[in-house]
Amino acid sequence: MYQGIQIIAEVKTDSPFGFKSNQNWNDLFKIANEVGDIISIHTDSKWNGSFDLVRNARKLTDKPILAKGIHAKDEDIKKAIESGADYVLVVGRIPRVCLDKCLIEPLSLKQLNEIPKNAKVIWNSRDLKNGEMKKESFEDARKIWKGWLCQASNIKSIADIKKGADAVLVGSYLEEFAKSMKKT
Repeated sequence: MYQGIQIIAEVKTDSPFGFKSNQNWNDLFKIANEVGDIISIHTDSKWNGSFDLVRNARKLTDKPILAKGIHAKDEDIKKAIESGADYVLVVGRIPRVCLDKCLIEPLSLKQLNEIPKNAKVIWNSRDLKNGEMKKESFEDARKIWKGWLCQASNIKSIADIKKGADAVLVGSYLEEFAKSMKKT
């Protein structure tokens, strides 16, 4: 926790947008477990993830785990929970199951308006179609969404945390972010 803001620390070794960590999964997990209130584990193979990694992480920590992936089907949500996840990221849709365990990532501000008000939302600054920055900002999303809102992507240090964030999801820059937390 940093000044009341939850830290979701992502164990991210690869991305389809060209990111490749210098650290292996185990070393990144140690950092994530040290600084994160919640540990994010990829389930999507495009990010070198799997449900087996969620099962492995569950054995290594008592902290809550977020299964991070697209999870395009409700069956994927159930599988993530059965694998040991406490929360499941769902991208671009409203699930019909386990809404209380889902963090929903809308693809646009229009889609943000369609999310049930009791849901938890992640606003990703990255466009998942091409890996580039979205035109809509976290601040734009915060103006619309009055509930729990997590800032995600392009967070290198605590200085990058936006006003109004209830949580931040830190991935590619986990090592740098962890160092910035130690300086406070």
